[in-house]
Amino acid sequence: MPYIVINSYPRDEKTKQAMAEKVSAAMQEALGCPEKSLTIAINEITPADWENIRDNEIPKKMDSIMILSGEKKYQKD
Repeated sequence: MPYIVINSYPRDEKTKQAMAEKVSAAMQEALGCPEKSLTIAINEITPADWENIRDNEIPKKMDSIMILSGEKKYQKD
């Protein structure tokens, strides 16, 4: 049932497919779920969109952010 949304600057179709395949494989491995249970969307965003996400969306979701600008926000073993 995981629904993964990736916001990214525009990429070519081959790169987007590779990204979706790698995310799918990682989710299957981490969660032990079948591929048919996954939904993955890639939203192409502009730099202006990114500024809006960075300034408005991310701060509202800080309690669920796992990695922020490369920094792990969860307890490391």
